[in-house]
Amino acid sequence: MLARRPRRQGAELGKVHDAIDQSLQDFIGKQHLFFVATAPLDANGLINVSPKGLDSLRILDDYTVVYADLVGSGIETVAHVKQNGRIVLMFCAFEGAPKIVRLHGRGEVIEPHHAEFAELSDQLPRFEGLRSFIRIRCQRISDSCGFGVPLFDFVSHRTQLVAAAQRKGRKGLQQYQLEKNQFSLDGLPGIVCSSGDDASS
Repeated sequence: MLARRPRRQGAELGKVHDAIDQSLQDFIGKQHLFFVATAPLDANGLINVSPKGLDSLRILDDYTVVYADLVGSGIETVAHVKQNGRIVLMFCAFEGAPKIVRLHGRGEVIEPHHAEFAELSDQLPRFEGLRSFIRIRCQRISDSCGFGVPLFDFVSHRTQLVAAAQRKGRKGLQQYQLEKNQFSLDGLPGIVCSSGDDASS
């Protein structure tokens, strides 16, 4: 059951939704950018927030979303989700009517050696440098006004991330992950990658 917080009398608050209904699906589908936030259990650990672009997210059902996690220099989201599962996604309207949507939930990391990886690969474009999928089962679905979010015109997605993966090639991506993606900044375990893994599949 999704969590609801009681409304204060007369307070101007956003809405908590029972599901990712069609209007929310339409809104999410139009956004070119979303943000992912996670944190370790250690109160002194480093909180992380990451921007995500490309055509990297899909809504699987009324309570579940998944996004493609591509090889990068950090592994914070993967490490935090593996440790405790807590995650929130935020979508902001940078064009048109102001609005913010947040999806709080429990995440899981699905790596190439997991049985579900191939099935999820069919749901999204085949990105070079794909290292895992992050699947989120939503516990709280909410929106808010977004009046403070500025207006921006979308030009295009950047090509550097995929291009860098293409330049590295399979073996280069494996080595990069061994060097950069084994542990988070706080020393939590990150991605599973050995010299025999196909990190770009």
